[in-house]
Amino acid sequence: AAANLVDHLEQQREATGTCPTDEQIVLERFRDELGDWRVCILSPFGARVHAPWALAIASHLTEESGIDAQPLWTDDGILLRFADADRLPPTPLFLPDPDTLEERIVAQLGTSSLFASQFRENAARALLLPRRRPGARTPLWAQRLRAQSLQAVARSFPEFPIMLETYRSCLQDVFDVPALIDLMSGIRGGTIRVEDVETRSPSPFARSLVFAYTATYLYQPDMPVAERRSQALSLDRQMLRELLGAEALRELLDPEVIDRIEARLQGLDPELRARHADALHDLLRRVGDLGDAELLARFEGDAVELASALERLRKTRRILGIELGEDRGDGSDVPLVPGQDRGAARRTIAVEDAALYRDALGVALPPEVPEIFLESPAAAPLEQLLMRFARTHGPFETRSVAARLGLAPEQVEPILDSLASRGRLVAGELDPRGQAREWCDPEILRRIKRGTLSRLREQVSPVEGEVLGRFLLEWHGIGSPRRGEARLAEAIDQLEGLPLSFVELERSILPARVADFEPAQLDALGALGQVVWIGQGAIGEKDGRIALYRRERIAKLLEPPVEPEASGEGTLRSTTTSTTTLSAREQAILAHLEAHGASFFGELQQALGPDAGESLAPALWQLVWRGLVTNDTFAPLRTLGTRPSASRRRGRRAPPTATAGRWSRVASLRTETPSPTERLHARTRLSLERFGILSRETMALEAQPGGFGAVYPVLREMEEAGRIRRGHFVEGMTSAVFALPGAVDRLRALRTKPARPRAVLLAATDPAQPYGSLLEWPASRRDSGRPRRAVGAAVVLVDGTPSLFVDGGGLRVLCFEDEETQFGRARLEAAVCALAAGAPRLGGRQIRLEEIDGEPARSSPLAPIFVQGGFRPGYRGLET
Repeated sequence: AAANLVDHLEQQREATGTCPTDEQIVLERFRDELGDWRVCILSPFGARVHAPWALAIASHLTEESGIDAQPLWTDDGILLRFADADRLPPTPLFLPDPDTLEERIVAQLGTSSLFASQFRENAARALLLPRRRPGARTPLWAQRLRAQSLQAVARSFPEFPIMLETYRSCLQDVFDVPALIDLMSGIRGGTIRVEDVETRSPSPFARSLVFAYTATYLYQPDMPVAERRSQALSLDRQMLRELLGAEALRELLDPEVIDRIEARLQGLDPELRARHADALHDLLRRVGDLGDAELLARFEGDAVELASALERLRKTRRILGIELGEDRGDGSDVPLVPGQDRGAARRTIAVEDAALYRDALGVALPPEVPEIFLESPAAAPLEQLLMRFARTHGPFETRSVAARLGLAPEQVEPILDSLASRGRLVAGELDPRGQAREWCDPEILRRIKRGTLSRLREQVSPVEGEVLGRFLLEWHGIGSPRRGEARLAEAIDQLEGLPLSFVELERSILPARVADFEPAQLDALGALGQVVWIGQGAIGEKDGRIALYRRERIAKLLEPPVEPEASGEGTLRSTTTSTTTLSAREQAILAHLEAHGASFFGELQQALGPDAGESLAPALWQLVWRGLVTNDTFAPLRTLGTRPSASRRRGRRAPPTATAGRWSRVASLRTETPSPTERLHARTRLSLERFGILSRETMALEAQPGGFGAVYPVLREMEEAGRIRRGHFVEGMTSAVFALPGAVDRLRALRTKPARPRAVLLAATDPAQPYGSLLEWPASRRDSGRPRRAVGAAVVLVDGTPSLFVDGGGLRVLCFEDEETQFGRARLEAAVCALAAGAPRLGGRQIRLEEIDGEPARSSPLAPIFVQGGFRPGYRGLET
């Protein structure tokens, strides 16, 4: 037996590479004999955990994609079948959220075969399925048919004892929901791993599930889907919660939702305030007795207008004044906090409630009350007052309503208990701010639940694209007042390894992040050996893309450069199939740097001989843009493309600043040789730190070979370890989105727009500018052009949304705002001011606009706004 067990485990390990344990779950995928996909979740936690897990997966799959996966569960795992599916759902769909797990299970339970079998057993035990003849057996198929008929009738009665007992027995006796919640929490927290494998045929562990599938499928219910859903909706969840002894709602309900609903019920919401005398009368009929200050808080007008309206109602005998309890003279008629009255006060009531207050509270009525309003109410008067209080308040304590009516809590408590026993009130721990038992109208509690769920769904729902724009500005510290070397180091850490135009890096990207940025600060970091730059390709003759690296991290972040081998004819072949053609001059430079290490330009000239001449500098820059050679200063990059003076041209010498510093091979910077896995992990972490949120669209901006597909395995492992989150966080992103936990919270916190428009001028290629890569550009005002993430172009973002796009030459502007609306005009004015103030970031001291939305700048309808924002008419257009 031991040998067979070991062989069984070894066969499983050979088939899937692993075995399920208490710290690892195996998710196996394969195709069956019909060509349909099957997914087996192999785990050792038993059927009491697997059964509710399978129901939750089925519910999640139905909501997300309408798939009926037909789940099967046993002690060995869960099997799901996907008919005619080209692609399987992603792994997270099989791992439900522990926070909503119990709700999913209860909603799905009524449609399961387990519920039908448990209902049949409970009904037979209760003698509701009598035999035709005592002592004779009834066939199982006949028992199922009779139980199905009984269940169809019982669905119309949510409180039917057999229905409730079936839910109780399933959730407590058959299922182990707390253990499942702990399991899902462990997976989310990273203490339990999920191994995802694909096999050609079922593994030994999965075969038992496959063999059990056919027999189990015979017992699946044939009830129509609509009837199954109505059965689930007819369940009395409150009674079920009491049967299960579930926790109080105090930890679940949202205090802000309670306050908002109570304000509307009380008429305190600005939209629901009374505007005239008739509305005041309706308010008193709905809310009950109110003091003068309370009426003023609910009236849309001042105290004089309120007094006039009340006087008209008194003259027409539609209201009257009463006193509840003893007037303490402490100003108790000040505006009351709902549910927290301080006691006796002078109040105003509608005349229709005169008899109600007289019989319930013994209030003395003035003689002018008409006889028609003095007839005693048919129902218990104090119950009516308590129910009206409940209908116009959220959860309240006994002492609150007792103080409001001028009674002792002992007088009110028995009546509230009676109302709760009859289902007219709900008792429990409801308000998160409360401490004692509270009461609430059932319909009000349902509204609070719905409002809380809606608020929670808003928090987890994807944010709009403009929210991502605001998030990236904050994530990158755009416009941060921080300055100095520490802030520059943080900015470089976020930009590390990203190919950027050097001109834009110094002129726009770094100044947007560091308030006091000066090029000398970058030179200092290079001279100290802390920052290294690597060429990533030329941009014309005067600029090129470079990537900044911390020297100690360059080995893990920089992809190993192609080190070609010299051929006989000036072609250096790498170990791959591609070839890199180098001139003889470039080969000589590399050979000298390999032999002598870092060298000054003069040393290179001397080593290559007097015939090097003017060909040395171009050859050197060719190697730079290939990523093979770098310099320990940034001075050569600043003077790239500048023409030497006539005297220097005659002397055939390059400008000193163009060749300053020491040149060295990039390969010499790699002092260690990390494994491919270490490099991929480091680059993935860097991308997450740069953007906070990572998707296929985000990786298009990175210089990562293989793009999103290459880093996906690392992201998946990081998610399983609990380091990052996965979800649909931003509208418009089509692929899987991974994010740092803190980034998700900051993203959702930025849903609310700032009070004043915030305009920011950024380079179009700035990683903090998401449009044109992560998000689509909005439609321009007159469809006069297409914006692009081009070097030299700039974008003005207002509250995370593009407002203006400036082309590379700073001559043409596209506007995305509707200036005819007050909102659009305010945004456009803020954007123009930011553009005028940011002239140095566009390559000069002035901006000269020739076109606005394809029209001459001076005759454009938007010209007055530009002039007001800091531009002035010039020879060809508008200039700063």
